[in-house]
Amino acid sequence: MPNVGFRICSKINRPPKELIQAFAGFPVANIADNMGRLFCVHPEIAPYNSAKLLGPAFTVRVPAGDNLMFHKAIDMAEPGDVLVIDGQGDKTHSLCGEIMVRYAMSRKLGGFVVDGSIRDCGALKELDFPVYARGVCPMGPYKNGPGEINVPIACGGAMVAPGYIVVGDEDGVVFIDPRDAPELIKKTKAHNDKEHDTFAKIKAGTLDRRWVDQALKEKGCEFI
Repeated sequence: MPNVGFRICSKINRPPKELIQAFAGFPVANIADNMGRLFCVHPEIAPYNSAKLLGPAFTVRVPAGDNLMFHKAIDMAEPGDVLVIDGQGDKTHSLCGEIMVRYAMSRKLGGFVVDGSIRDCGALKELDFPVYARGVCPMGPYKNGPGEINVPIACGGAMVAPGYIVVGDEDGVVFIDPRDAPELIKKTKAHNDKEHDTFAKIKAGTLDRRWVDQALKEKGCEFI
């Protein structure tokens, strides 16, 4: 019989590595702009160092303040996997700290995105391992379960399934369905190219800003 709420799925479909790497160097903001300005995690989930985040999602759902399944996920995940933790947004107990991060680094994992709290943030700032979290709390977690591994979850208000592509930078994190990735890569590259053209026009003093007044006029703004 299925044990809903306390189960582990051992197999996930990871996207091809070249598909994931195609997003390297793309700002999260530009990716999100080409996804209807949706699919980003809540801005409270912020980076705790400058390490870039990119890899397939390895999803974990845990009860508030409990990290038993988080520990199991670190043991199970493959090199490059990004552990995405649905901690119910609870910030009263940390779900991981320096020991778990160093162990994940030894297994060559790709990073953590935690919808909950972490601790040892001073040490994490010095490590080359991306960690995003909703908050910081010195109180440690319980290890009682239940929880689920490799099921669709919500993290920071965004849905993410195992194998989704996770991209993070200083602005935040976005989740990408691999089925959308090929077209999204094309759109984001075009977006980047247009942005760099705008930078060049700003430098040259040739940027056309007439669209601002035109938009105001079309919306019925009164000029006095």
